[in-house]
Amino acid sequence: MGKLTLTSFLTLDGVHQAPGGPDEDRGGGFEHGGWSVPYGDEDFMEFMTEVFAGVGAFLLGRRTYEIFAGHWPKVTDPADPVANKLNSLPKYVASSSLTEPGWTGTTVIGGDLAKEVTEIKERTEGELQIHGSAALAQSLLALDLIDTVHLLSFPVVLGTGRRLFADGGLPTAFKHTAARVTSTGVAIHTYDLAGRPEYGTYELPDESA
Repeated sequence: MGKLTLTSFLTLDGVHQAPGGPDEDRGGGFEHGGWSVPYGDEDFMEFMTEVFAGVGAFLLGRRTYEIFAGHWPKVTDPADPVANKLNSLPKYVASSSLTEPGWTGTTVIGGDLAKEVTEIKERTEGELQIHGSAALAQSLLALDLIDTVHLLSFPVVLGTGRRLFADGGLPTAFKHTAARVTSTGVAIHTYDLAGRPEYGTYELPDESA
């Protein structure tokens, strides 16, 4: 059975929207697209190469799928570690509106998300990877289906934009399993699902009782 992993780029104030370019996603009047690009360096690419080395299939939301489908099929260098995997491996898109995907190897899924994603995990060798796709990621986090989260925190605050961990999410505990910092200050942390949070208090005990 494969492991479902999420890789997400976040600002320090939790914004995930449009990290890759000005016109990637202007929803809600967002004007800060491309905020991650100045921080891309060899350390960043080394980590992303490691992530893509373990993939067996991709699970994407419609918006991220369309962004990827508009770019990666044009990258034909067989030595490119990202394009090679995206263009050759199975891609599953969770969408109720996409009917005729043009990218080779794409399957559209809908209906019972938990059932379909669990079945895909079971037949995937290696990781079933989510990249971006925050709305899909939020749904799968609420279902406890994401096993591992790679959070790349970029040293920038934007003040506006959609956030990955929005209000109303399922309270969830994670185990921190790995960390590194790139030369440009991107903090990369890996977490495994650990269940529900535990709670306590810092109040001193009442010794007079």
